[in-house]
Amino acid sequence: MQRYILRRLLLMVPTLLGVTFVVFVIVRAVPGDVVDLVLGEFGAGDQATKEAIRKEFGLEGNIVAQYVRWLGDIVQFDLGRSLISNREVTSELRNRLPVTFQLGAMAIFFSLLIAIPVGVISAIRQDTWADYAGRSFAIGLLAAPNFWIAILLISLAARYFQWGVPPAKYIPFTDDPIGNLKLMFMPALILGGGLSGSVMRFTRSSMLEVLRQDYIRTAWAKGLRERVIIIRHAMRNALIPVITVVGLQLPVLVGGTVIIETVYSIPGMGRYYVSSIDQKDYPVIQAVNIVVALVVVFANLTVDVLYSVIDPRIRYS
Repeated sequence: MQRYILRRLLLMVPTLLGVTFVVFVIVRAVPGDVVDLVLGEFGAGDQATKEAIRKEFGLEGNIVAQYVRWLGDIVQFDLGRSLISNREVTSELRNRLPVTFQLGAMAIFFSLLIAIPVGVISAIRQDTWADYAGRSFAIGLLAAPNFWIAILLISLAARYFQWGVPPAKYIPFTDDPIGNLKLMFMPALILGGGLSGSVMRFTRSSMLEVLRQDYIRTAWAKGLRERVIIIRHAMRNALIPVITVVGLQLPVLVGGTVIIETVYSIPGMGRYYVSSIDQKDYPVIQAVNIVVALVVVFANLTVDVLYSVIDPRIRYS
């Protein structure tokens, strides 16, 4: 296992380098000079000021030289400074990452809380009204965009029930845990509901396959109770592929937080990313993509390691 983890960690290096280079090139391929945007219309013609800004933020020279210089700063854990606010990107992400991680963790919790019970019930009651209802529910969650549900809930709930409107100011968890959870509950539920559709369908398919195995028939023949067969024997093996689906949904989850944080005015990494794209803030865009890439690759590694924890028969060499 140690050799497998070490090999995966080494393979992450070229993956991260490829991601960073692609993002580095793409953001600079967008038409327009970011220095003109920083200076505004009054300083757009001042060449001396432009050159000073390019030197200050490492924008001088060709793109390869800029990339190498930027990689050198990343190795020293220096993500640079925002072109617009001139604030340290590292300190901004340090404040915003916990907010996004909390939203993502709550969304995954709600996703599993909805998907696994409904998927299991749909499988063990195959071709009954419960199965049809579960599959229809899953298709509905997959079809409805989460941003549309969020806007609809805000509009209808505010008009008819006087609740659901995002507060004017974000409430940190450390200041008021109850108020923070009330604020994050609805965004996390909407985001988790969107993710639960595919997990639910995959849980049902995996559970049906396990229930047809010989050892499950043997358990029925021994006279074991249905609850014991489902929970102790079937679910443990059926959930192994489901973990893969949850791990592969992390990029989708990151994309969802970008939209939900914008709709609900949550000061997380996704909202910060949207504003940086609007302003062509290169350091912020690059830093956020590095964080997302790290989360995805380490999450995939964690999923692979969890296989051997859930099923001791699985071993890596």
